[in-house]
Amino acid sequence: MEQDTYSISELARDLDVTARTIRFYEEQGLIEPERRGLQRIFNRRDRARLKLILRGKRIGLSLAEIHEILDLYQRARDEAQQSHLLLQLLAERRQQLERQRQDIDEVLKEIDTLSAHCREVIAKL
Repeated sequence: MEQDTYSISELARDLDVTARTIRFYEEQGLIEPERRGLQRIFNRRDRARLKLILRGKRIGLSLAEIHEILDLYQRARDEAQQSHLLLQLLAERRQQLERQRQDIDEVLKEIDTLSAHCREVIAKL
């Protein structure tokens, strides 16, 4: 059963991140926990936003892109607009990853070629 509020240590443990990471996202304006003195009180919305932030980081979105998505979810009532933005960002990220994969494949081929050459040299010695 999901709680209504969370401490920073509970969120950090639940989401497998450090409290410092959560404070960083707060400093960046991505989450806005309630304050009671020096204590931060996070609600379900904050937890959901943190999960989205972490998911976005895992797929390689920048903090600016994540911020844009979160702002859009907050401002827009139009799910189609939200979905279009997310699809665009995901397509761009996919293209970037495909280019990186091609680069990695080319480097691996070079490594294979150089390794084969080294083996030939060693065999002749």
